[in-house]
Amino acid sequence: MTRWTYRQWLVAAGGFLGALILLGVPTVLLPNSLFTREIEPTWWSYPVWGVTAVLCGLLAATYVRNGNLPARTEEARSVTGVVLTWFAIGCPVCNKLVLLALGTSGALAWFAPLQPLLAVAGVVLLSIAVRTRLKRTRACPLPSPQNG
Repeated sequence: MTRWTYRQWLVAAGGFLGALILLGVPTVLLPNSLFTREIEPTWWSYPVWGVTAVLCGLLAATYVRNGNLPARTEEARSVTGVVLTWFAIGCPVCNKLVLLALGTSGALAWFAPLQPLLAVAGVVLLSIAVRTRLKRTRACPLPSPQNG
């Protein structure tokens, strides 16, 4: 990352802000009038939200330089990581899928205790995806453009 260009850092910042908004609005960690939340967020929802946004920004920046499409495993880790985090920081009784599957009491009794584990799994998967991308860019750097 020490060799990243201004453009890569700009994409990282944009990815960070985009992830903050895309995760924060529907989970109401970012107060808004579009969505409501029945249960207040847990204390750990905010740090998980922030770490996920940072990892999403860094991951986005790794694709700027060479424009290569992600490998299937990286793509799967990234998407799975974001989805797990979204489930983790969201309101357990506001999620329609969880309510349909478990009902309100099941969401509180079964799903809510699993949310911290989902958060850890999501952050770990995103971290692995970022680490893999950074290793790959170090192992196969592109030649610098020649002036002239």
